[in-house]
Amino acid sequence: MAHPTDRLYTAEHEWVLIAPGTADSDLPSKPVRIGLTTFALDALGDVVFVDLPEAGTTVTAGDACGEVESTKSVSDLYSPVTGVVAEVNQAIVDDPALIAADPYAGGWLFSVRAEATAKLLTSGEYEALLD
Repeated sequence: MAHPTDRLYTAEHEWVLIAPGTADSDLPSKPVRIGLTTFALDALGDVVFVDLPEAGTTVTAGDACGEVESTKSVSDLYSPVTGVVAEVNQAIVDDPALIAADPYAGGWLFSVRAEATAKLLTSGEYEALLD
């Protein structure tokens, strides 16, 4: 399964819309979007509830910052970046099933004004992790 190459991934199956090769010193000034990979969504099953960090909240790279509940389980959501949450995708909060409909675009969860990153993987590195 090919994952978009225009973003980076975590071993916990989140993605962040930061171009591969971007150093912490070159992080974009605009907020970066964060979402779940198709691998995570396949493992979870039908998502029925999301608990996301509120706008204005500081999240820390690698730390849990919310939860995703599905018909199969409850899983922690980990932030791939450190920074302040700029926006939450209200459409996802209102209808969590939308995450699976378009996980790499309209199914994003929240955005952060990133100051630093966790250990992030390219799409190739992430796919190798899944093998």
